[in-house]
Amino acid sequence: MPVFTERMKLEPPLHKYVVHCGEMGSHWGISRSVAQIHALLFVIGHPLTADEIVETLDIARSNVGAGLKELQSWGLVKVTQKMGDRRDYFESFGDVWESFRAIIKARKHREIEPSIQAIRECVEEAKAKSSKVEAGAAERLAAMLNFVELMDAWGERAAKLSPKNLRRLSQLADAIFRLVE
Repeated sequence: MPVFTERMKLEPPLHKYVVHCGEMGSHWGISRSVAQIHALLFVIGHPLTADEIVETLDIARSNVGAGLKELQSWGLVKVTQKMGDRRDYFESFGDVWESFRAIIKARKHREIEPSIQAIRECVEEAKAKSSKVEAGAAERLAAMLNFVELMDAWGERAAKLSPKNLRRLSQLADAIFRLVE
C-alpha cells in the first residue's frame, strides 16, 4: 500500500495521524512542527531529507531545521546518509517502545531531575529549625518528593529495559491492574 497519494502528499489516514500529533504537541510541551516532524518520520518508516519534510508538511524550512535539531537532542531522530548523495536524511525509531525509552530518558534529564532537586531544596528549607512553614505543609512537600523520586526510579528502570521487555512489563502491569480492579 503506498504511503503517498502523489509526490509527497500523504495518504489520508497518515495525514490525519500527523495532523493529530501536531495538535497534541502543545499538550505534550512541544511545538506543533516538532510533533508533526516526528510523527511523519515515524509513520513513513524510512529516512527523508529536510526538503522532503518541508514539502510534505508544508512548513517553513527554518521550522524543519529547528525541529530536527530538537528531535535529535531528544534522541528521537538520527541523521543518515545515502551513498552518492551529499544530503542528510533523517529517520526515527521504527519501534514505538524504543521511542518511549528515548522520551523517558530525555524527560528525566530535562524535567524530572531539576524538579527533584528543587523539591528537595524546598523540603530541606521547610524542615529547617528557622522555618516558619507549617508541619503539615512540610510533610506534604516531603510526600511529593518521595512520590517524584519513586516515579523517577520506575522511569529509570523502564528506560533500561529492552523494547521487548518493556512491552512485556506493560502487558504484565495491565494484567495486574485488571486483577486489582
